Amino acid sequence: MKSFHVPVHYRSPLITAIKQKRKADDRMKKDFTPTVLAVGSLRIILARHFGFCYGVENAIEIAFRAVEENPGKRVFLLSEMIHNPGVNADLQALGVRFLMDTRGNMLVSWDELRATDIVIIPAFGTTLEVERQLRAIGIEPTTYETTCPFVEKVWNRAEKIGKEAYTIIVHGKPGHEETRATFSHSKAHTPTVVVKDMQETQHLARFITGALPPEQFYEDFKGQYSEGFDVTKDLQKIGVVNQTTMLASETQGIADYLKQVMIRHFHLGPGNTAERFADTRDTLCYATNDNQSAVQGLLQEPADLALVIGGYNSSNTSHLVELCEAQLPTYFIENEACLISGELIRHFDLHTHRERETTGYLPAHRPLRIIITAGASCPDALVERVIRQLAGITGNTAALSELAAQWSMQES
Repeated sequence: MKSFHVPVHYRSPLITAIKQKRKADDRMKKDFTPTVLAVGSLRIILARHFGFCYGVENAIEIAFRAVEENPGKRVFLLSEMIHNPGVNADLQALGVRFLMDTRGNMLVSWDELRATDIVIIPAFGTTLEVERQLRAIGIEPTTYETTCPFVEKVWNRAEKIGKEAYTIIVHGKPGHEETRATFSHSKAHTPTVVVKDMQETQHLARFITGALPPEQFYEDFKGQYSEGFDVTKDLQKIGVVNQTTMLASETQGIADYLKQVMIRHFHLGPGNTAERFADTRDTLCYATNDNQSAVQGLLQEPADLALVIGGYNSSNTSHLVELCEAQLPTYFIENEACLISGELIRHFDLHTHRERETTGYLPAHRPLRIIITAGASCPDALVERVIRQLAGITGNTAALSELAAQWSMQES
């Protein structure tokens, strides 16, 4: 796989050594067991896969190159480069400005842009409508486009089956940048509707089977279907694609559920499924799958708690949190500063969508066993800083320094 020129301060000698050793031992990526680090009275149970993925490293390289290649020009990001506050802050420190927030609300008016400005398209991609708007100003959006190739793969798959007269069902968060982009690209070719979860999928199925009146669809799915969508005919033949950072098992569950709905409703035989349902399972992102499978491997290990590191608005990270918190106390943290002390932690609550503080999060017994993983937009250096913070507040700084030296020797 291609390597990227990513700023050195995002790298970690310790994490790089661990990842390279695991890769050398498991080149086919079949082993999802974690790496267990003995750090004095602390046991760090580190996921097999975590951190920057291909699409994120590609986006970071292009964004920093755009700044370097255009001295004196105004450089804008369409919205957050990736869902990592540290990376976005680094770009802003170089003078990069955001045109929109993550919901698509304008922060800079289109009227303020000039044809000489540079606009970077983020890793999530963007809508066809925004591309047209930029070209109308005289800005070519593909000059510094960082759209993840796995997102583009979803768009291409949606286009292909759309041209075969299938309606596209997009599994994604309706307000998310990637879902908005995928919806835009899909609806250019075929009727499209977005479902956020299994509950909405089951509700949609009632319109497929006629259990609910067609007119109710337009109210229940307001803002989630393409213009001109005809519920009486556009749900006769469907295929499912996804926002690439969704929970892989949920996307597959939604696809399997809708497939069975179509088989039962249209009385399809074993060889006739494709008449009504397109097989699209290959749109799931490799990094999403790997990171989620690695969490399943983590959860096979006995542990006291889990720390999941990433931006609070990161979809892929939030799904890692969901997997962990189903089994043990889990804290979703943005950086090492969230570990305020051995008694107090600041973390994000997915259920209330608010940051909160919790006391007494570290058990008194030793050794402590702590699971750690991170989202696809989390730098390895940040993971190491969290480990160092944990070592410090548990009195294991010297033990970590010794361990890091040992890994450094292995790498050399």
